[in-house]
Amino acid sequence: MPQYGVVLLDIEGTTTPISFVHDVLFPYVTENIKQFLESRWDDPAVQAHVRAIAEQADKDIKSGIDLAVEVNLDEGSVSEIQHAVVENVKWQMEADRKVGALKGLQGYMWQFGYKSGDLCGVMFADAVEAIKQWVRTGRKVYIYSSGSVEAQELIFGYSDHGDLLGYISGHYDTKIGSKVESTSYTAITSDIGIEPERVLFVSDNIREIQAADAAGLQTVLSIRPGNAPVAPHAFAVSSDFTTIPH
Repeated sequence: MPQYGVVLLDIEGTTTPISFVHDVLFPYVTENIKQFLESRWDDPAVQAHVRAIAEQADKDIKSGIDLAVEVNLDEGSVSEIQHAVVENVKWQMEADRKVGALKGLQGYMWQFGYKSGDLCGVMFADAVEAIKQWVRTGRKVYIYSSGSVEAQELIFGYSDHGDLLGYISGHYDTKIGSKVESTSYTAITSDIGIEPERVLFVSDNIREIQAADAAGLQTVLSIRPGNAPVAPHAFAVSSDFTTIPH
């Protein structure tokens, strides 16, 4: 493997078990959102997230998306509006949507969960050790995930291996572009200020690996328990990141 100066890491299925997101983070939102809205309804940040959810709902309905749940902030009682928000969020999460309004509210809820101790980011031990090794050898580590930057910082800041944010040089989410588009990786390397061929990207998603490869990055496909199986391919693979050449 040629020398690289930057490591760009995915989270779900790469540094963190895919089960943590689907079995811990997502249920935390669906199980607590009703009480969360009721207890924090007057919080300006909550109101901002609710407006974003309502605006997204309006766009979905106008676009003719099946089963889209309306959130009308101008009609009904507070409890009726809260109920509509709860139903909309549950519908979006059932559909595994990645829209910004949903991710924003999820991230805000997770913030309280982490800080209260109800949530703790789960990391693969070899990923943590590899991150530390990369930093010790002068490389910079960045994160690129479909989860919001705020959600990324919570997972690494409140992890079961302690606060790891000091090892991370920066975070990217889909605001910079889709993870399956090569232009996103070009934008990231340009933002970092490094040639694409000097960046190593690690992810469990073969389409992301293909996009990064098309942009000129070095790549390693993450093989973890619970990850989706992939067809035979020509990319390097790893189930233990400490074995990736440093």
